[in-house]
Amino acid sequence: MTFAFYYAIFFEMDIINNFIVFEGGDGSGTTTQLSMLEAMIKREYGGKLPFFSTCEPTDGQIGRLIRAVLKNELPVKPHTLAMLFSADRNEHLYGKDGILEHVNNGFFTACDRFALSSLVYQGIDCGDDLPDLINWRYPAPEVTIFLDIEPEIALERIKDRSSLEIYEYLGFQEKVRSRYKLMIEKYRAAGAKVEIIDASKTAYEVADQVWSILFQLPIFKIR
Repeated sequence: MTFAFYYAIFFEMDIINNFIVFEGGDGSGTTTQLSMLEAMIKREYGGKLPFFSTCEPTDGQIGRLIRAVLKNELPVKPHTLAMLFSADRNEHLYGKDGILEHVNNGFFTACDRFALSSLVYQGIDCGDDLPDLINWRYPAPEVTIFLDIEPEIALERIKDRSSLEIYEYLGFQEKVRSRYKLMIEKYRAAGAKVEIIDASKTAYEVADQVWSILFQLPIFKIR
């Protein structure tokens, strides 16, 4: 029995209110949707709703090291990369100017990827044990939005990038999609809320669905 399976059955995850995360395979549009959400909130709420937009890997020193690995500029063992992701996340969540600091200061906070990505990506490369051990302890967002798309369509979208990262090929992305669906069920079993959106639609259609989900959150009702 893996740690994640044990956790999902016997524990409920802590939840960070006013914190949402976009998840999905490469080319699914997580970065685009985060940007569109930020524009929507600024347009509709202006300064009445403080908003913090962030991503993983971060722009910190550990995050920059991870980005070098993803670009294949710095080869490391898969288990090393898994631990780097978790270290970056720990600082991102608990450190100065991090997620919890912004949430506690009244910011609605949105992130491009969080712990679920590590459970998926590093779980494929390392097996369950290490990714489960170092990532299931993180609290869950109030809402996770999974952008679901056929890997062939997603990779077609990013084919013209100047360079592809180590995970951006069809065989791996097929595993990513399958594993996301497995881990989402475990996340839900542990008390996390995950919404699934068809990301093959246009960016504006997806953004409309994102907004319809998030607009139901309490923070938008009191503004």
